[in-house]
Amino acid sequence: MRKSIVITLLLCTLLARAQSQFSVEDIIRDVYSQLTELTESAELDYEELQMDLLDLAEHPIDLNSATENDLQKLRFLSPEQIDDILLYVYLHPMDSLYELRMISSLQDYDIRNICAFCYVQPKDKPNNLPLNSKDIARQIKHELITRIDVRNMENYINDPVMAQFRYKASYRNYAEVGLRLNRPVGGDASSLQYGGYLQLSHIGPLQSLVLGNMQAHFGQGLVLASAFHSGKTMYVNNVGYEQEGVRKLNSVDGSGLHGIGTTMHWTKGKITFTASGIYSLQKDKSDIHQHMLGTNLTISQHNWKIGITAIENIYSDSVKPYRDMAYNEHYFRGTRQAIIGLNGRYRWRWLDVFGEIAASQNTHWGVGAQVGTRLYPVSGLGLTILGRYFSPWFDNTQGYAFSQTSRVNDELGIYLGINVQSIAKWRLTGYADLFRFQGIKYGIPYAPSMGYDAMFEAQYIPNSIWNIRWRVRAREKGHMAHYSTRAQFVWQQDGWSLCSFAETNMTTDSISNIGWGLSIAQDIAYTFHSVPITLQARLQGFDARQWVNRIYRTEQDVLYAFSSPAVYGRGGRAYINLRWHIIPQLSLYLRLSQTVYHPDWARLQSIPQTRTDLHVMLRATLP
Repeated sequence: MRKSIVITLLLCTLLARAQSQFSVEDIIRDVYSQLTELTESAELDYEELQMDLLDLAEHPIDLNSATENDLQKLRFLSPEQIDDILLYVYLHPMDSLYELRMISSLQDYDIRNICAFCYVQPKDKPNNLPLNSKDIARQIKHELITRIDVRNMENYINDPVMAQFRYKASYRNYAEVGLRLNRPVGGDASSLQYGGYLQLSHIGPLQSLVLGNMQAHFGQGLVLASAFHSGKTMYVNNVGYEQEGVRKLNSVDGSGLHGIGTTMHWTKGKITFTASGIYSLQKDKSDIHQHMLGTNLTISQHNWKIGITAIENIYSDSVKPYRDMAYNEHYFRGTRQAIIGLNGRYRWRWLDVFGEIAASQNTHWGVGAQVGTRLYPVSGLGLTILGRYFSPWFDNTQGYAFSQTSRVNDELGIYLGINVQSIAKWRLTGYADLFRFQGIKYGIPYAPSMGYDAMFEAQYIPNSIWNIRWRVRAREKGHMAHYSTRAQFVWQQDGWSLCSFAETNMTTDSISNIGWGLSIAQDIAYTFHSVPITLQARLQGFDARQWVNRIYRTEQDVLYAFSSPAVYGRGGRAYINLRWHIIPQLSLYLRLSQTVYHPDWARLQSIPQTRTDLHVMLRATLP
């Protein structure tokens, strides 16, 4: 007995020390980079991911009453880890977060991340809604944010200012209302973007009710997928696994759904029923109105789940591609489109099988299918196999599935992923993806075509201070081969954080043209102990003469903003961030960044030699 107490106290001390080395912002940055570093597109907006994780930090999940859908919000957890947590709680509810050490599939860094977004409420202390209106008003949290960006300030011809206003009021995990107003760069009163939402959650059988801006995801996403969805990531065993249901959307950039949606669930015996309904009205740049009606019914038990999803899109005018090109020959055209899909999942011991098949109405009916399995033969080893087929006539702008291109259309592929966590202090991750296109795709002027994408990363985590990562990747698509390697060293202690980064790549094409790119960066951050101020800075140099050799690197920004800009050309880039909690209810965020190109390169490309951006955000909360 005494020995077990000593071990428990030792584990608590070690975990407390590990948590002290990492703030919530550090953990979110790490999760963000793991989810986005393999997606090379500067146009993808992952703001929704940041806001979801920050919301969880402010309204953590009670593990003793958490559902599978709740834990799916923690995108760094694999399906195996979620199942293990739910089973442990079912057998013996937790008294402390430190009991997570008893779950074999969780490593120290997983527990560190979980502790930032979860807590334990003992079963004998129910977390009921207060009936007193004064108590409710006292627990409502208000957040007001104003943000101003001055972009490319020395070169922008007209107005370089972007302004943003955001307000949010939330009552625990039960109710939230949000409003947002954006003034884009160079915009006027007619170009203002605005939106809002009202969400009610976890009230009896009501899982969520959203009015306004919302997102939805069901099954593998072939019929309906959320605004934020992940494809190839470092979390290889999370492929095909997304949070399901209807929930709020903070964005006002036109993505997502706009209307009303709800998700209800109830249990009868050992079977759980989940039903969702959605109505959305949207308008595109051509002033075509789109009405969407959608529904989902899912039936599940402990180790299996089956669901059916259907939507119908009704347009005010005929939809067609902007230009008729060979690569968009099979894209949807018309005024009405119906899509229906059937999805399922079955878990048995170390086997997890999942998939979805869907059909979309076009000039001809198209079929899409995605089927996979996750294998856990021993503790600490995860294998994923995923096959996919999307016929040329399958096209659905509301859906998303694991694929090589952003448009889920005309593709045949197989993906194999492996994750090893059984070696002490090491984490090994890798995947291989083979794919084939029957017709012509954007950027590939011949058909049929084939390609591959393979990656391997080794991560060494000796303690809570050091983290060393090394990655190699090889890809080929459309006669263009791309090879890259990346190394990263992170050290964090006593308020200091240092990160050294280097990446190089090489490309070759069908006529043996060879290009290369190189980038080296150093990050430094310090959180002062005497004053609530954190400073972050980066100095980066790059040499990538061709656009195909561009290099992406995650950058920190003001609150709710991360970015992964592509560095291209010859030059350097630097930024500095300031985070100052003036008082507990008021925070100031500043970011100043500048890119400087080599004079000869800037003159050759006819571009300005420098670009400077300034971001300012003020955040007020009450209470």
